[in-house]
Parts: sequence; C-alpha cells; structure tokens
Amino acid sequence: MAFSSRSYASRYIPSNRFPVGLKWLLITNVGIFVIWYFAVTAGTGGFFRNFYLIPSQVVTTFALWQVVTYMFFHAGFGHILWNMFTLWMFGVELERLWGTRKFLRFYFACGIGAAVTVIIINYLFGDPNVATLGSSGAIYGILMAYALLFPDSIVLFGFLIPIKVKYFVLIMGAIVFMSSFHSFGSGISEVAHLGGLVVGFFMLRGRWLQGRIQKPIEREFKDWKLRRARKKFEVYLRKQDSDRDRWTH
Repeated sequence: MAFSSRSYASRYIPSNRFPVGLKWLLITNVGIFVIWYFAVTAGTGGFFRNFYLIPSQVVTTFALWQVVTYMFFHAGFGHILWNMFTLWMFGVELERLWGTRKFLRFYFACGIGAAVTVIIINYLFGDPNVATLGSSGAIYGILMAYALLFPDSIVLFGFLIPIKVKYFVLIMGAIVFMSSFHSFGSGISEVAHLGGLVVGFFMLRGRWLQGRIQKPIEREFKDWKLRRARKKFEVYLRKQDSDRDRWTH
C-alpha cells in the first residue's frame, strides 16, 4: 500500500524539528544514567535499587512507582546506547505522526505493560526478588508500532542487510520469544521485551481484533433477538385471529 493512501498520511507532517517528547526522554535517560554510573563507581549506588523493578517489592510493599522508574535505569553503556539509538531511530517518525502526548502515552503504556509481564512471569516461573531495569520493554513497543504503521520501510539488519521493518520486528520478536525461555532468574529482561511487543500490538490492533471477535457475536445476538421478536409477533397475530373467529357469527 502506498504511503499516500494510508489513513494517517494527511496527519503526517515531516519536520526538521526534533520532537519534544523524544528529546526529553533521551535527556532524562542519559542524565539519570550518568548520575547512576558515578554513584555506583563511588560505592553509593545502592540507593537507586529502590527504583528498579523488583516484583516482590511491588506486590508486598506496594512500590508501584517501580513499574515506571525502572525504565530510566540501564545496566551499562552498551545497554543505554542501544536503547537510546533505537528509541531515536524509530521514535522520531512516530511522535511526528501522533503528537507528543499520544507518543508518550503509548511509550509509558508499553513500559508499564512490560513491567506487569515481568512481575507475573517472575512469580510463576522465576525469582520475584530479581531486579529488572531498562527501557527495552517500552522501546520494543515502539518497534512494534513502527512495524505496524510503516511496514515496508527499510532498515539495516545488523547495520549491513537491508530488510523491511515488518520482517525485522518479526525476527526480533522470534528471538525475544525463544530467549525468554532461558532468561528466568536473570532479570527476565527478554520477557520485558516480549511484554512490550505484545502490549504495543494490542494497543494498535485491539480495535481490529475487537471488530473480528465482538461484532460477529453482537450481530448474531441481534439476529436472535429479531427472530425471537418475530416469533412472538406471529404468536400474537395467531391469537388475535383466533379471538376474532370466536366472536364471528
């Protein structure tokens, strides 16, 4: 499908201006990482553990802020560089398309959804005392959104192989899914990635799925009510005819 024929094309306004929401996400993540890095180097980084995602603390002590704050902490330079690069690469067009408010709402919804996934999976199969940190869950949701809205855009897989973004995300999703079976007890980061992908998909395709499942059910229910009403009306007409025949001489 050509870009010009998409329903959102008229709302897409290319711009050289760096999106505000994305800019502050990058600044905040990098700023917190720098503070965290020097604190850990100085041996005073234990305080920041209160802001990691630790399922047992969220459930037993109601540390609900952790489902948001864990997204702003990263385990090392490679971790934050990859996440911020991916966020910049795919987030620019999404924020220009949606606007800042919707973009940030989607970003945090995917991150929180990933956190909930981590909590559930840790309690079922892993260790609820293991800490998870990083914005990967939210960023994988951004990846899913980009693949759904710009499926034929080309990216370089491994910075070498040109590939359509829909296939890139499909490959990444398969890798994440397979890796999640081997990540229990180690922060469950792969499960967070998978959670972000799933939440991103259902946020954008939920109405479509609802239409495919709910509408047929509603249509069948309306047809049943119509058949029932018609049957009652026919019974009523037969009764009326019977009454008229009784008093006819």
